[in-house]
Amino acid sequence: MTSSVPRLVIAAPSSGSGKTTVATGLMAALAARGLAVSPHKVGPDYIDPGYHALATGRAGRNLDAYLCGPELIGPLFLRGASGCDIAVVEGVMGLYDGAAGEGELASTAHVAKLLRAPVVLVVDASSQSRSVAALVHGFASWDPEVRVGGVILNKVGSDRHEALLREALDSAGVPVLGVLRRVAQVSTPSRHLGLVPVAERRAQAVEAVAAMAEQVRAGCDLEGLVALARGAGALACAGWDAAEAVACSPPPPLPVPSLGAAAPRPPLRPEGPRPQTPDGLDIADRRSEVRVAVAGGPAFTFSYAEHAELLTAAGAEVVTFDPLRDEQLPDGTDGLVIGGGFPEVYASELSANEPLRKAVAALAESGAPVAAECAGLLYLCRELDGQPMCGVLDAGARMGERLTLGYRDAVAVSDSVLAVSGTRMRGHEFHRTVVEPGAGVHPAWGVRTPERRVEGFVERGVHASYLHTHWASEPGVARRFVERCRTS
Repeated sequence: MTSSVPRLVIAAPSSGSGKTTVATGLMAALAARGLAVSPHKVGPDYIDPGYHALATGRAGRNLDAYLCGPELIGPLFLRGASGCDIAVVEGVMGLYDGAAGEGELASTAHVAKLLRAPVVLVVDASSQSRSVAALVHGFASWDPEVRVGGVILNKVGSDRHEALLREALDSAGVPVLGVLRRVAQVSTPSRHLGLVPVAERRAQAVEAVAAMAEQVRAGCDLEGLVALARGAGALACAGWDAAEAVACSPPPPLPVPSLGAAAPRPPLRPEGPRPQTPDGLDIADRRSEVRVAVAGGPAFTFSYAEHAELLTAAGAEVVTFDPLRDEQLPDGTDGLVIGGGFPEVYASELSANEPLRKAVAALAESGAPVAAECAGLLYLCRELDGQPMCGVLDAGARMGERLTLGYRDAVAVSDSVLAVSGTRMRGHEFHRTVVEPGAGVHPAWGVRTPERRVEGFVERGVHASYLHTHWASEPGVARRFVERCRTS
């Protein structure tokens, strides 16, 4: 099977050059022309895809060759691009910057090669003129397998400045496909972990995306960009399918014994013989008997689209709730997933919602499966910056002085609702908070950073950790979680 979805990768020499402005503006400008645009982001970042989704009306999807493996980049891309007219992929950091110590792995250049996609280089031209030609030539010639098909000049100061830049680039052999002037209204506010997510400033984000679209429409050669995208090479793979991934994952082992006493839970289904799928799971169970609540709203915005798709494929009904607003978990909740986000920004509001905090604590006490990543870990602690949280974990959380950031190789060191001990996964840490202690009696992961350490908590049905993982790399995680929802 081959696919030739037109596609572009928007890259830059370094962070801060304007990739997000150009990529998001291009997505929105193409969508305004009536094209179905598939938005993608290289790397683990959760925030930019929110702006991409706003620009296109489709879920922003990540393409991370470290978290998921190079072999899944094409299939995951095609899953998102199915039925679309064109795809725009925003890069990460500088074009050739990848996972530390891993060469090109997970770099924008690596993903562009895996996608056989042309690259458009966004250059911050604010402090240069003729030197831009040397910079573009260097990036275009560094790796002959990376096709730099055009350049967009950003932060150009004047007509005279533009003329000097174009004259210099005439000798570089890379066409200029856009010139953007400095425009204040397209800026988006940032804080300690990057841009402020769309969910926290939707009205302003809509205005910002509209301004980006107008700047790209006015300053870029949209026809030239679309023509370049149509020159992408064919991909010889099929789109990723959650149901197929779950079906091909190993059957879940027997239920993990609860760590500590758990209150009894009522049976989820009546007794008696039931129709079975080939892997031995009840057909009815797959369809309707498991309800997984997923935290959302402004405080918990970090989630990969594939996670909900995998849970659904494993037989769960996925229901989103907002811990800032909802005072109870969704009716019939059998399992709980609390992803990443910014609970430190909303600590007072989360603490004030005492009924929900008690409901989460009661669910965890019952032994029901609870999976918490990063922000979810903080929410399950006794307190966060002095504000009472759910108290599921005997640990306290606070803002720290330094940023913890980077990819991690991890191995499960305790049997849990997500994985059996010894399961290896790759993850990503990105936080400026500290949890003390950093690990429980039964840690979640052993991780390799510059040093080796254990981190996270496995207690009863709870798996809580700072580590963000991408379940598409290990679909058995979703299948195991849903099966635990049935049997706990």
